Amino acid sequence: MRTVAYGVFLSILLAGVSSAQTINLWPGVAPGSEKWTQTETSTRDTPIGTVITNVVTPTLTVFLPPKDKATGTGIIIAPGGACIALAIDLEANKVARWLVDRGIAAFVLKYRLQEKKGDGIPADLNLDEACKYGIVDGIQAMRVARQHAGEWDVSPDRIGFMGFSAGAMVTSGVLLQQDPAVRPAFAAPIYGGPFGVMPAIPSNLPPIFMAWAQDDELVLEPITRFYGVLVATGNKPEAHIYSSGKHGFGMKVQGTSSDHWIDEFYWWLEAKGFTKNTK
Repeated sequence: MRTVAYGVFLSILLAGVSSAQTINLWPGVAPGSEKWTQTETSTRDTPIGTVITNVVTPTLTVFLPPKDKATGTGIIIAPGGACIALAIDLEANKVARWLVDRGIAAFVLKYRLQEKKGDGIPADLNLDEACKYGIVDGIQAMRVARQHAGEWDVSPDRIGFMGFSAGAMVTSGVLLQQDPAVRPAFAAPIYGGPFGVMPAIPSNLPPIFMAWAQDDELVLEPITRFYGVLVATGNKPEAHIYSSGKHGFGMKVQGTSSDHWIDEFYWWLEAKGFTKNTK
């Protein structure tokens, strides 16, 4: 999808979605990556759908439900990929369409990535360093979404943030930032969280939904550690821990109970009042 200048929209009809629009997150070059020279690539038809690498220009793609179905709630979605790739279909676009079908606006965040050199994940990858640009972009995405809340038919105080794996690390960075005014209305780190140094955890965080599988061989320890620290600091995250599903279940259908995490997420939103149109 073509990226257009800041504040200008490209509308494309999609099945089940009234329109999708893509905007740049920053009015110029994203701060901190002025000297980046890598070229963004998009690889289609992988086992998990389209995968994007070498993102230099972060964007937000906006999926809006029909006005007669809109609930006034919106969710920014950050896909995973170790902050060197983005599983943009499995952990973002498919999630966005599912939410829009239920009246929830979805904003897919294509955040900046560390340059990918070679195959696989580098053995010496420092996720705190690699994901810091994604966290900055996530915070900016919150600002942009609230600035455009009126035209996107969402309430500024009903915009949440969801992320998967490394995208959940981005989510936690946005959630735990120092300025409470820019924090999301709710957060959903899915099989992920802070993977490096544990940041300070305030005691008055917005509502949190978490989901992971017990047979996650990649990041089970940091996820459970994050959950424990949240509870220890007085927060009350809702946690769904599946017996199987492994890492990266996203929108996969595997015949495991983790297939239904998004239904349980929706029911949680319903219980919190975010699925009811209050306009």
